[in-house]
Amino acid sequence: MVECKNLLAIIEELAQDAKQVDNDQLAKIEELILQAKRVFIVGAGRSGFAARAFSNRLMHLGFDSNFVGEPTTPSIRKGDLLIIGSGSGKTESLVTMAKKAKSEGALLSTVTIHPENTIGSMADAYIRIPGISSREEAVEKAPSVQPNGSSFEQLSWLVYDSMIVDLKKATKQEQADMDYRHANME
Repeated sequence: MVECKNLLAIIEELAQDAKQVDNDQLAKIEELILQAKRVFIVGAGRSGFAARAFSNRLMHLGFDSNFVGEPTTPSIRKGDLLIIGSGSGKTESLVTMAKKAKSEGALLSTVTIHPENTIGSMADAYIRIPGISSREEAVEKAPSVQPNGSSFEQLSWLVYDSMIVDLKKATKQEQADMDYRHANME
């Protein structure tokens, strides 16, 4: 067997970048999730894929979770939480959603490379993930063999899963509870 050097390089990169993720920032968003009536999640492009998976896992934990843009997504209101995954923190469509959520009295959080940009500056809480977006320069990140954006998206997915581990404990869920809510009409 010959080891896959690209895979090992990616895992090493993510391990180095993960050391820069502040657990206190995760805890703030976890607390907002626990307090929210409903949780709305959104992201564009590949960041959206990771965000969609997070929305799905929140549903598995029993949260009223909605991925924005689906036909069955209800309107956001006061007491709700919008979580936006955006590397740049200034994607126009996501900025519009952030403004709408705030105007309705909802809380806002984001997972981003740039919390100083538009969405982060409006957010009640954020998680800063090191990375390179196609629109901005890198922020203190490990060297990458990957195209711009990939490490942010991958680490976002892992950060979301890390929050699920904490939220599973906080809600006293068992794996059987999550399995019961898993799709059974696939």
